[in-house]
Amino acid sequence: METSDAAIVQRVLGGDVEAFSILVERYHDHYVRFAVHLVGNREDAEEVVQDTFLRAYRALGRYEERERFGAWMLRILVNRARTVSAMGRRREKLFAEQVDETLPEAAEAHPSERAALREEVSRALAQLGPDQREAFLLHYVEGLSYEEMAAITGSGIFALKMRVKRSCERLREILQGVNRV
Repeated sequence: METSDAAIVQRVLGGDVEAFSILVERYHDHYVRFAVHLVGNREDAEEVVQDTFLRAYRALGRYEERERFGAWMLRILVNRARTVSAMGRRREKLFAEQVDETLPEAAEAHPSERAALREEVSRALAQLGPDQREAFLLHYVEGLSYEEMAAITGSGIFALKMRVKRSCERLREILQGVNRV
């Protein structure tokens, strides 16, 4: 049986600082993939995730068990990614590693067709504004509710619904000519 995040946090707060590595292992890869989508490249994403874990460790005493630990961390990650993006970090490859999960029909395609579709989706997402891209990824890739998204981003639910709606409309426009398998 897997130990809950809250139990691990209690161990860390109780002096077992090594237990934090369990949380790092549990969330690192997923958060790097998500951060790549937000900041545009793996190098900056790794930096954002590393900084997120450091900030989370330092703020662990403020973590409240009623919250999901993953959502709490995601809020920190989104804020760090916003900072990196605002500082004008380069945007390169976007949304390359998760396309198969968000576009299941592409998973059955030939690898070269999947790669082409992944590239088209990356280009399309890069054309969205940061707020729309963030809302789209939080809702459709992370599967968060609008309430959870509001808690993470600090935006209102209505604004988030509009961002998701507009991002979907814009992505449809951009991807209209792409042949899907």
